Amino acid sequence: MMKLFVPGRLCLFGEHTDWAGHYRTMNADIAPGAAIVTGIEQGIYAEVEKSSIFELYSVAPEIDGLWQDFSCRMDEAELKRIAKSGSFFCYCAGVASYMLEWYKVGGVRIKITSMTLPMKSGLSSSAAICVLVARAFNLLYNLNLNTLGEMNIAYVGELRTSSRCGRLDQACAFGVKPNLMTFDGDEIEVRSLNVKKHLYWVFADLCAEKNTIKILSDLNKAYPFPTTDAERAEHEALGQDNIAFVERAIQYMAEGNAEELGRLMTEAEALFDKKVAPMSSALYAPKLHSVLQDPNIQPLVWGGKGVGSHGDGSVQFLARSEEAQKQLVVYLNDQGMKAYTLTLKPVHTVRKAIIPVAGFGTRLYPATRALKKDFFPIPCPDGMVRPVILILLEELIQSGIEEICLVLGSEEERQLYSDYFERPLAEEHLRKLNPEAQEYENHILDIGKRLHYVYQREKRGFGHAVYQAAQFAGNEPVLLLLGDTLYRSDSNKPCALQMIEEYERYNSLMVSIHPIPLAEVSRYGILHGVWEDKGRSVLNVSTMMEKPKASYAEEYLAVRNKDGEKEYYSVFGQYILTPEVFSQLHEDIMQKEIDRDHVTEVELTSALEAVRQRSGMMGIRLKGRMFDMGNPKALVRTVQEFSK
Repeated sequence: MMKLFVPGRLCLFGEHTDWAGHYRTMNADIAPGAAIVTGIEQGIYAEVEKSSIFELYSVAPEIDGLWQDFSCRMDEAELKRIAKSGSFFCYCAGVASYMLEWYKVGGVRIKITSMTLPMKSGLSSSAAICVLVARAFNLLYNLNLNTLGEMNIAYVGELRTSSRCGRLDQACAFGVKPNLMTFDGDEIEVRSLNVKKHLYWVFADLCAEKNTIKILSDLNKAYPFPTTDAERAEHEALGQDNIAFVERAIQYMAEGNAEELGRLMTEAEALFDKKVAPMSSALYAPKLHSVLQDPNIQPLVWGGKGVGSHGDGSVQFLARSEEAQKQLVVYLNDQGMKAYTLTLKPVHTVRKAIIPVAGFGTRLYPATRALKKDFFPIPCPDGMVRPVILILLEELIQSGIEEICLVLGSEEERQLYSDYFERPLAEEHLRKLNPEAQEYENHILDIGKRLHYVYQREKRGFGHAVYQAAQFAGNEPVLLLLGDTLYRSDSNKPCALQMIEEYERYNSLMVSIHPIPLAEVSRYGILHGVWEDKGRSVLNVSTMMEKPKASYAEEYLAVRNKDGEKEYYSVFGQYILTPEVFSQLHEDIMQKEIDRDHVTEVELTSALEAVRQRSGMMGIRLKGRMFDMGNPKALVRTVQEFSK
């Protein structure tokens, strides 16, 4: 049994530009479509499992009386017939028929446990159910589809019904976060957006009438070639005018400028009314406009506009504050509408890091009898010889990290770090240094001000060591580096900064990855998944396996590169851990206490896998090289190569 959640979606800017941009396949003068779309907090919750047939049933109280349980054989003709029936589950049958036709899958059982998403209100409840079905087949039958693949199948599946959905409807596949979607003919690209400050949206079902089919039919008459001034105005509004609006919206969101963003919403609605609404009588929307102009609402909002295909379907506002958001919801509900909140939150930038250095360094004995391995000297390209720990700390600071926690083996070890990073160099030694080296001494002392220390008093595994920094991490994402591994970037950005920037795009648990030869897979943990991006640098991880046999890895764990060749990926040694990872480590440790198991190690890998199954994980292929120094052979290579 697997639990899934798929949200509805709200188009903030760029309605109708998905299908308009598609017409570029026939008329190159049409501008590409662009839309800012976000998942919302309301959606569909379900439990899914394999079955011999295709069946859906609901225990969700929200749709009691609106839903009829449904089942049928996994027969292509039967599924296509049901897809045309017009019932709510016809969307599900459309997706199932596509899956059967192209992937020859078995059946699934889907139990909807809760549905907080309103239907037929411009929030794409039909797209959400289609994505849910596509994702269920993908995960249960290991089809290795990325998010865009699930989205495309949901779209094609919905087209097998009487619905005429747009390409942006299935943006709900990307979760509750804003994305920029661009539509250039058959090409679709999705890029995550971040916001600088909290943005307090309110959207509401107007509980009125709108005719989406007529709206789309009327607007499509102007494409692909406009013949009148009115049709040319529609092309402008959905083309160059829209691109300008979207670019400004992205800028205001990145700046956290809610006031200008709200004004832009009102401006976009005015343009729509002037250039697009005259093309369809179904876009006459008296209730929408009366709500947008309601004098009781104006003091609470920065601006507002219609939703989806427009008409009297739904309305959206950008509230002035969290309190104004609450007041607006109450007011709209009192006026007979169904109002909901959506708060877009800035992704926590990663400002903390953890480096476990509690290990003894058995493989480097007897040198580690006198010197911890993270203090081993490494020649660097600038001619300086630095200890390993200093190289790591400098990479973190260059990447914008503000606070660093070292996990030590005991309180006694702290004196070594305090002496190095906090105690000024003796005057007799300082005088012997050249001016550049004397200035560098101040740099080392500045690093010491950023350091925190925790202790792993029991040697109970890597996960246990990381967990000691849980309080330091707080409720923030945190970067984790290995204490016996160095990193060399092949670009102008340190490897750690590359990780942080990808986290800000995807807001997900992350591990860095790099390819290794098939002959060496049995020595590493191997990750498998599908590429999320065209550049094949972001892997949506679906499997983690520790030290597999080469034959197994070749058959089940290979990832294709851009040339179609098989590659095998292992962890590169940098992670961005979300608060959920520390919660999982806590559960794992508590369970061992309950079982009175004080021998088995607490592994980070098992905690990562548990979080991956619930919330996903991204593997980031960094532009750089890794230098391990945990054994004599690797140490020799690092000393020889790192200085180059």
